[in-house]
Amino acid sequence: MSGPHTDTLRTLGEWRPDDPQQEALRHAFLTMLDARSDVCLRACAPGHVTSSAALVDAAGEHVMLTLHPRVGRWLQLGGHCEAEDTTLAGAALREAAEESGMDGLTVDPVPIHLDVHPITCSLGTPTRHFDVRFVVRAPAGARPTRSAESLDLRWWPLDALPAGSDLAPLVAAARARLAE
Repeated sequence: MSGPHTDTLRTLGEWRPDDPQQEALRHAFLTMLDARSDVCLRACAPGHVTSSAALVDAAGEHVMLTLHPRVGRWLQLGGHCEAEDTTLAGAALREAAEESGMDGLTVDPVPIHLDVHPITCSLGTPTRHFDVRFVVRAPAGARPTRSAESLDLRWWPLDALPAGSDLAPLVAAARARLAE
């Protein structure tokens, strides 16, 4: 088992979401993790665990979103676990730093949200991402630098997400964590 696999089992085993749908997803993720030792690897074609960041500014008023070139929509930052990742929260932090170009980011190691979505990712065939999402905070004055992984990158007010976005549940979970 990989570091992210062991850490994901531990992290989701300890996490207790308040929402019954999130709790049902947590159990589904744990069942999948028990069934496959390769589920945190991109090569797991039936579907694989990914890690995302609700990257919020220092004031907790904006979320950083990327206009994803393959999907064509505004999404949270995140992606696949890599060989050097030892924790799922660390993978979210790494992805947020790579995709935003910002230094000094910090991650809350307790998940805030789970999502499963169909996608044709870098495997080139349809699969599913079993996404574990974390709050990542940017330091005051942090300015993003768009990478080649994005068509655009910008801060969006928490109350004014892009039209057609399905990110409201993630932003609501991030907002609740920030209020704790």
